[in-house]
Amino acid sequence: MGKDLYGKELGPGFGQRKNGQYYARFENRFGVRQTIYSVDLQELRDKYNTAVYENKKKMNVVDDGTTLDEFFDVWINEYKYKVICEDTRQGYKLVYKKHISPTLGKRRLTEITSLMIRALINNLDKRGYKFETKNRVRIMLLDIFDKALIDSYVLKNPVRGIKLAREEKKDIRVLSKDEQVDFFECAAGTFYYNLFIVAVETGLRPGELYAMTPEDLDFDKKEIRVNKTLVYQKFEGDEGKTYHLGPPKTKSSNRVVPMSSRCEIALRKQLKQRINILNKPNVKPLEGFDNLLFLSTVGTPLNATTYSDAIGRIVDTINSIKDPLEQMEKFTGHCFRHTFATRCFEAKIQPKTIQAFLGHATLQMTMDLYTHVTEEFKQDELKKLELEENKVEYAEKMYAI
Repeated sequence: MGKDLYGKELGPGFGQRKNGQYYARFENRFGVRQTIYSVDLQELRDKYNTAVYENKKKMNVVDDGTTLDEFFDVWINEYKYKVICEDTRQGYKLVYKKHISPTLGKRRLTEITSLMIRALINNLDKRGYKFETKNRVRIMLLDIFDKALIDSYVLKNPVRGIKLAREEKKDIRVLSKDEQVDFFECAAGTFYYNLFIVAVETGLRPGELYAMTPEDLDFDKKEIRVNKTLVYQKFEGDEGKTYHLGPPKTKSSNRVVPMSSRCEIALRKQLKQRINILNKPNVKPLEGFDNLLFLSTVGTPLNATTYSDAIGRIVDTINSIKDPLEQMEKFTGHCFRHTFATRCFEAKIQPKTIQAFLGHATLQMTMDLYTHVTEEFKQDELKKLELEENKVEYAEKMYAI
């Protein structure tokens, strides 16, 4: 039994410090010894009874002093360990550091409210950030608080119920058939022509193209094995941007892609071009990246800037002879992936097969991304139905007056 300074019994777990302050201790449901203080004994008993009741009803948290910054470190290092690839991990850290931490990072998890989250997102909107950035912030915070809820760091998720409406639907960039013809006629014979052909004939992501090696090619089966990706980023511990080889974006991204005849020709040409590059004097490939199929003119790995610049030069050449009103819009290497998928839909290839080609995790992802194409096909299919219906003799026609 605990006693006060005068020897009076206060009850199990209760006591009084030399400075006159009363305290009460109990072990909570997390196995942690919890201590409550007050200078007034009755107030202490009220606090103690409340704490014991909340503990019994699981209304308490494991640590009400944990800040969002502190838990983010746990989230990114533990919950996301081997769940996401390294470039995605770095992207999350960048978004958090830039858009979330300055406003909410020092706040305790238990004090962050739905209103605070909404204010954060509204502020991003006022600063001109588009749907993608605002939604990335929302999704990250939603998952962070979901994990905090699982481990009893919070009692509810303040992000639940917060929805964002896309202001305008952003169409993905796809080359029209005329643009595709113009581009490849102009690109023929240029250094990166083989790369462009393989990109538009396979739908591979840029990083998957950069990481391709001769061993990934099976000309007998006419297949390409996609099993890695190459990124050029600054990861934790790097002094600056550098190249990193890693696994594909998702498990479904690890796949086998068929090799079309046009793609096969481009790949065979690229094998010869690669040897010519490596045989040039003063060309020294980066250690660990000397087996890549696609290299720059000086033997270094490719990256998004090199790829976009190469595409941009072709577009500039095309536009130099076009009327200003007919200029081709510039695009990134990812546009070849969208163009490949669109041509597949136009060729009436089954969506499930297209999903496998692209390495999407779900069929819904494929269908959502190419809604613009599938809507056109719905109209085409309806026209087919109308043609069939026109062959049917309705009774009204037979008895028309």
